[in-house]
Amino acid sequence: MAAQVAVSALAGAGFELLFGDLLKMVLIVQKNNSQFKPSLERLQKMLEEMAPNVKRIESFNRELDQPKQLERLQGLMSDGKDLVLKCSKIHKYNCLKRPIYNKKLLKLEKGIRDHINIVLQFQEVADTKEILVKQNWTLVGVNNVSSGVKQLSNQVSSGVTQINDEIVKLRMTLSNGDRVDSSNIRLAGVCSPPLLKVDPVGFEIPLSELSIKLLKDETSQHIVISAPGGCGKTTLATALCQLENVKDKFKSNIFFLNVPKLRNLTVIVKMIFQHKDRQLPDFQSEEDAVNHLERLLKQIGPDPVLLVLDDVWPGSESILHKLKFRLENYKILVTSRYEFPSFGSSYKLKPLNHADAVTFFQRIALPRDQQSYAPDQQTLEEMVKCCRGFPLVISVVGKSLCRKSAAEWRKRLRECSKAASILTEHEVLDCLQSTVEALNDNVVAKECFMDLGSFPEDQRIPATTLIDMWAELYNLDEDDAIANLHELSDRNLIEVLVTRKDANEDDGSYNEHFVTQHDLLRELAIRESNSKGIEHRKRVILEINENKIPEWLTEQNELSIRAKLLSISTDETFSSSWPSMQAPEVEVLLLNFQTGKYSLPEFIEGMNKLKVLVLYNYGFVPAEVSNFPLLGSLSNLKRIRLEKVSIPSLFLTSMKWRKLEKMSLVMCNIGQAFNKSTNKISDAFPKLVDLTIDYCNDLEELPSGFCDLVLLRKLSITNCHKLLALPEDMGNLLDLEVLRLNSCIELTELPGTIGGLQKLQILDLSDCLSVTELPEQIGQLHNLRKLYMIECSSCELPSSVMNLFHLKEVIGDEETAMSWRRFKPCLPSLTIRVHKEINLNWLG
Repeated sequence: MAAQVAVSALAGAGFELLFGDLLKMVLIVQKNNSQFKPSLERLQKMLEEMAPNVKRIESFNRELDQPKQLERLQGLMSDGKDLVLKCSKIHKYNCLKRPIYNKKLLKLEKGIRDHINIVLQFQEVADTKEILVKQNWTLVGVNNVSSGVKQLSNQVSSGVTQINDEIVKLRMTLSNGDRVDSSNIRLAGVCSPPLLKVDPVGFEIPLSELSIKLLKDETSQHIVISAPGGCGKTTLATALCQLENVKDKFKSNIFFLNVPKLRNLTVIVKMIFQHKDRQLPDFQSEEDAVNHLERLLKQIGPDPVLLVLDDVWPGSESILHKLKFRLENYKILVTSRYEFPSFGSSYKLKPLNHADAVTFFQRIALPRDQQSYAPDQQTLEEMVKCCRGFPLVISVVGKSLCRKSAAEWRKRLRECSKAASILTEHEVLDCLQSTVEALNDNVVAKECFMDLGSFPEDQRIPATTLIDMWAELYNLDEDDAIANLHELSDRNLIEVLVTRKDANEDDGSYNEHFVTQHDLLRELAIRESNSKGIEHRKRVILEINENKIPEWLTEQNELSIRAKLLSISTDETFSSSWPSMQAPEVEVLLLNFQTGKYSLPEFIEGMNKLKVLVLYNYGFVPAEVSNFPLLGSLSNLKRIRLEKVSIPSLFLTSMKWRKLEKMSLVMCNIGQAFNKSTNKISDAFPKLVDLTIDYCNDLEELPSGFCDLVLLRKLSITNCHKLLALPEDMGNLLDLEVLRLNSCIELTELPGTIGGLQKLQILDLSDCLSVTELPEQIGQLHNLRKLYMIECSSCELPSSVMNLFHLKEVIGDEETAMSWRRFKPCLPSLTIRVHKEINLNWLG
């Protein structure tokens, strides 16, 4: 009965009719096809919940003459109807297609469930538009609409734009049979608890005691897990969030946030809003941000809420108190090296007992292959005692001894025994230092470890940035730089996270790889880097918080440093008031910032040896960058990475990119970057061989003359949802070896000239949902050896693919794999691999 009411409520034209048709189709197929009934019942429930909100919004859209604002959602419903219709035609004995389509239906249901807060956004926008419509009615006959109404209209338009972006994500989720949409990963889930790779050792009692505290039904509760660094506080909090009884109680309302030194309360609130896919309000003050958060938590209620604040520093105690709200079943769990007695009850985490420490150490240091040296029990126990039960120390020291000789074990035992007790942070660092010293046989790897302190605390580091830095700083080819990355990972000094499971290192692409590091290991790297006087340091790491310039920088009128690496991190209060400095020897410059407006320091102009420049905005929106023409003076610049930056024109007459070989533009506004100019793009970038454009949502077409960049070997244009077409003269890129176009969902076709790319070896078309057929000329790619076609089941294959004799591997979804199997007899060397699910560990 409720379903009939929902359908009748949507009777009408346009989107309402399409929405109603989808719901009708779900009801019909549900009755006649029992094999999909559970999935369809859940889908029906979701649609019924959305119906009233959608009807109201479209009604107000008509009043405001803005019918196109729901076009994307209209397309989603159309796709959903097609999917349900296909399900109705699948015979119950079709064992091959039945699981495939049932999986797609489940993905659709999951997508709607995960994005159910879109319904809440609909409600908010509907309410705002209702106010606007009423104001318009009041102003009938008045010639000039007041500025207040115009401002409200702009806010409404901005809200709907964000909803449309969410629809893009949901539409891609509908098509993704096995794959999580990477755009959703970037924008949502920012406060999701990390996933543990293995079960922790020795945490059974703390987990039991803390879960009892969290599961109590109380108005509010505040718990502080305190322990020295490296004792496992974050691991314990993470494991707690993974307990089934905790997940059952708090469900999707577990917010897990790192709180490093440079993070303030407004940033924390923004992250929670972003996690719930809510439109970010324009907070007028910190108090305003707190008030918005309290209202959001009340809307989420009465469901229980768990807020986990990880690695809180003593200067952040005021933040903790401001996050206290008297809400039913609202719990805050803090991890810190400090107790904060005025905030809540303290739970002191003790180091592992000896038995658990031995178990954990053996798991790390002694592989089960029985081919490596295994020390006698006494040596093992003494080594474990040196670690004093600290999980981080056990992990790093144990990994450094894995598959090492007896002599190495004895040497490391003597070194670690020098530390009488590992009970203070300084002594923990001393013990970890011995592991870093073990890298002396690989001096470059040790330098690479210390470079990691150049990045902000608790930020994921793109692996490609590290590769670029190390290639230039230490004169390495990229394979050697990658080898050092793995060397550090093998020693548990870093963790490498992969966001896309089909990412294959054999392809030479690390765009989907990110690096994280424990904060103690980062502190160790900084301590090592700062062990010499400022004028003798190889790398200078500068943090400016609340515009407070370090004393060593202000003591001199104009400081001259001779470091090769300069890293400057600033917070969201930075006023771009730069100190005077000379850095003529710097080869790598990292500028990490959070502000919406950012001015490049003028001392860049004197960096004649600069080879690598990274502008990393870890705020929420692309930043406007001034002084951009200063980059024109960097005559030796070879690699540049801009992330979350609104890029002005790259063709200014003062801009000289004569030696630039690699450019990466990530989550940038690039509408102005390639403005028409009298300069040819090939003249501006005469040596460009590697170009990455990722998540640049205002990219609709490539600039005129783009295919004159004839030296390009790698071109990656990914997750650019508005890219409609590729240039017709793509065949001019004769040196192109790798072309990645994954998740360009509006791209409709490949140009026929693609057949001219005779050196192309790797082509990625995954999630190009609008590409319905490959051109006949695809068969001319005689050197193509790997092709990605995940979620390309609607893409027809021409008969010319039989000519791809060097094609070794096709990676696709089940349906795409079926299409390729028809050509397997003609391509005996071809391996067809069905893509499996992504690893989501990096979400934490």
